[in-house]
Amino acid sequence: MLQQIREKLGGWPAKIIFGLMVFVFSFFGIESYFVARNETWVAKVDGHEISQQDFQNSFNQYRQQQLAQPGNTMDASDFEKPAVKRAALDRLINQQLLLNLNEKLGVVVPDSAVRAQIEQVPQFQVDGHFSPDAYLAMLAASNRTPKQYEDEVRSSLAVSQLPEPIINTAFATGADVDAYLKLRMQTRDFHYVELPPPQMADANVTDDDIASWYKSHQKEYMTPEQVSLHYIELDASTMKVAPPDEADLKARYEKEKAKFGTPEQREAAHILISVPKNATPAQQKAALAKAQQVASKAKAPGADFAQLAKQYSDDLGSKNQGGDLGWLSKGDTDPAFESALFAMKKGEISGPVLSPEGYHIIDLKDVRGGQVQSFEQVRDQLAAEAQKSERDSEYSDVAGKLTDLVYQDPSSLEPAAKALGLTVQTTPLFPRGGATTGIAANKAVVKAAFSDQVLSQGNSSDPIDLGPDHIVVIHVADHEPAKPKPLDQVRDQVHADILQARAIDAAKKQADALYAQLRKDGDLDAVAKSAGQTVKQATTVGRDSTAFDRQLLDVVFRMPRPAAGNTSQALAPLPKGRYALVVLNAVHDGDPSSLPKEQREMLRAQMGQVIGAEDVDGLLAALRAHARVQVAMDRLQ
Repeated sequence: MLQQIREKLGGWPAKIIFGLMVFVFSFFGIESYFVARNETWVAKVDGHEISQQDFQNSFNQYRQQQLAQPGNTMDASDFEKPAVKRAALDRLINQQLLLNLNEKLGVVVPDSAVRAQIEQVPQFQVDGHFSPDAYLAMLAASNRTPKQYEDEVRSSLAVSQLPEPIINTAFATGADVDAYLKLRMQTRDFHYVELPPPQMADANVTDDDIASWYKSHQKEYMTPEQVSLHYIELDASTMKVAPPDEADLKARYEKEKAKFGTPEQREAAHILISVPKNATPAQQKAALAKAQQVASKAKAPGADFAQLAKQYSDDLGSKNQGGDLGWLSKGDTDPAFESALFAMKKGEISGPVLSPEGYHIIDLKDVRGGQVQSFEQVRDQLAAEAQKSERDSEYSDVAGKLTDLVYQDPSSLEPAAKALGLTVQTTPLFPRGGATTGIAANKAVVKAAFSDQVLSQGNSSDPIDLGPDHIVVIHVADHEPAKPKPLDQVRDQVHADILQARAIDAAKKQADALYAQLRKDGDLDAVAKSAGQTVKQATTVGRDSTAFDRQLLDVVFRMPRPAAGNTSQALAPLPKGRYALVVLNAVHDGDPSSLPKEQREMLRAQMGQVIGAEDVDGLLAALRAHARVQVAMDRLQ
């Protein structure tokens, strides 16, 4: 059998089949038959892939920024919504469109711009200046190399290379500003009649009405969803540490003695005899001779140092003040000047002191400071600092271990608490609005408690910051979903809601009928009289007036400008089931000349920024229309 197969495979039919197989493999790539490729991109922009990791990093940064904003109303669960994730992905797509355009146009970010951007980062500065040591330390703490960070900065700057010039060069014309001000400062004259909702009789509500309403509006009569939490709280300020050793305190004192004294300061004046740069030996000799001569005059009995400074000093900054330099500390002046100054005694005048500027004659006018507190005077301070340092170190160690243990087993807090000797505490039940006391009064804790990670997946939270060196980790202890309240418990509320709904319906019917009458007859006084109400007049009312309901003004300023001699009519819904019939009599455009010049120019600049931003949006829309963009929403994490 096997011999027959071998013979047949050696004939010409087998050669044809083998040739076809070679053609197929060479055309399609033989590796595709043996290697399964798992796509991980979430979007492609003209072939440039946006990876899941790129999206997740960007989305996490966006989430942190939003949650940290004052007045933020987003809940942690909001970030799980597809629409929010798609908006974040669209921002990345727009960035890639701009990067692609940069590449096409040859736009690059120079190294100098990257360096300048990095040097401005506050975390990389010491005493207001860029510190290479701080820079490298911060990068090491975040597990990034300088090259990686520089690439991130370069990419961030590249995204703004084209939008920034567009925004900065956009402008609004004077006519644009005038048109806006005429509209923004516009006032209107109108008459209106308020229509209160009619009263409804209680007797019309039956038990069947109540039962039917309760059944169809059950979501309005629910007990709120509540959770209680297990939590581990870690606060450095409450951690107990052993009292510091006396020898350690004394060693600390010797090491930090400088901070327990006031630095010595010296009040000085000087006379500068300058020496030109690249001076010849003859010029140097002449300057020294002059300095020695002036020094002799200054040291002479009864000499007026200030007058001599005004006469001879080449220091234009101090000569008119008699050479006065004020109070100087070590490090404030040239090393040679400083060495001479701090070797002098009060009231002494020095001989010529050479510095890169020339020769100085120094007058030491006064000395202060230089006192150091004794160990006994600062012992308590040293002890407090030592204990704080110990607590901070202990906190950092325990917090790191707690985080690691919770990540290793997010299903419970008990193993981490047992390993670290910590206590698991429990909160009472609280709703999504939070509690009034305890950790459940903290908004960040409440958001985490009702997040998908903690509530739905049943995992422990990430560490939540409660303050400096103060964190908490939470886990759901109990969860009570929202559920309908019994009808007997909410019967009175249902009865009131039915009456309210009927009153709103009746008010709408009444308002529609009266509005139809107004449109037909055009007589607001007659309509008001038929409704038992009075007509109110309002003149020169602006958009921001606080004397009227906001809803009324919204309708008034949407009404069309009436033609000369005519009026416009509208029906305005107001709060609490009320309505108003409105007759617009006149529209008065704002006066652009009433705005001060400075405010007008500021407004013009702001409008230019808005126009520029719209131009950038237009550019992105055009780029997207001509780009091949693929999106894989199912891969968004």
